[in-house]
Amino acid sequence: MQISLLQCQSSRDVAQNLQFIESQLDLLPRVAGEEQLVVLPECCLLFGGHESQQGEYLLNCGLEESPLKSAMSDLAKKFNVYLVAGTIPVLAEEKRVYSRTYLFDSAGKVLGNYDKLHLFDVDVSDGTKEYRESDTFCPGDKISVIDTPFGKLGLAICYDLRFPDLFRAMREAGAELIALPAAFTKVTGAAHWQPLIQARAIETQCFILAAAQWGQHNRGSRETWGQSMIVDPWGRIMAEKMSGCGWVQATLDRSELEQIRQQMPVSEHNRFAPPQLQKN
Repeated sequence: MQISLLQCQSSRDVAQNLQFIESQLDLLPRVAGEEQLVVLPECCLLFGGHESQQGEYLLNCGLEESPLKSAMSDLAKKFNVYLVAGTIPVLAEEKRVYSRTYLFDSAGKVLGNYDKLHLFDVDVSDGTKEYRESDTFCPGDKISVIDTPFGKLGLAICYDLRFPDLFRAMREAGAELIALPAAFTKVTGAAHWQPLIQARAIETQCFILAAAQWGQHNRGSRETWGQSMIVDPWGRIMAEKMSGCGWVQATLDRSELEQIRQQMPVSEHNRFAPPQLQKN
C-alpha cells in the first residue's frame, strides 16, 4: 500500500492553493500498477486568518455545497489517486458550516465523508490567542470508517486527535488505517503532536496518516507546526516531514498490522463498552 501525505502552507487564496496541490500531485512519485492513497491537510484550499472566513467563503458562493468539493473530485480523477481531501466548509445551520473531509476514489467518486466532531475552542499562547471554532462550525455527530483497497479507513480531523474514545470507536468499527488532516498550532504541536499520534496508533493498533499544515500563513497571522507523519500500529514513525512543504511517503504492510493485533489482542481484552457513536 503506497501512502502519500502532502504538507502545505495554505493561504486565503483558493486558486493559489489549488494550483500548488495540483503541481505537487503532478510530481508525485508513483509505483507502476499500485493504487495510491493521498491525504491532504486541514483547510488545504482555504486557510483564513480566522475560522469565520471558511463560512463567509461558502455563503458568498451562494451554494449549499462548496465548489471546492468538485475541485477535489477532479484532482482525484485527473491523477488517478484515492484522495482524503483535507477539509472544506459545507453549509449546516444558523449560518454555520461543517468542517468536512471527503474520501474520493481514483475516478473522483465520493466513497464517504466525515464532519469534524470536536471543535477547537481553546486559548493558546500564540499570536492568535483565542480559537473559537464553534462560532463558525457545527460539530459532526457520527464516525466514518470506509472500505477501501488499502483497508478499512477511519477519518478524523485535527483537534479530534485529543479524544481517544473517537479513535477507539473507529477501531471497534473495523478501522485499520486512520487519516488525520490537521492544522495544529505551532505552540500545541510542539508540545503534543507527536506523542498524541503515537498514542492513538498504539491504542488502536492502526496506521495513523497525519497530514499537516506548516509555517506562517497569510503574512504571519497564523502559524502551524507541521511534522506530517505516518506512524505504524506499534507506534513507530515510518516517515515524517518536520518543516517545509512537500510529500511524506511510505509503503504500508498490512501483514504487520495483523501480526501486532494477533500477538497483543487489546481489542478483545478491553473490558469497557465502546462509545455509542453512530457509524457512517
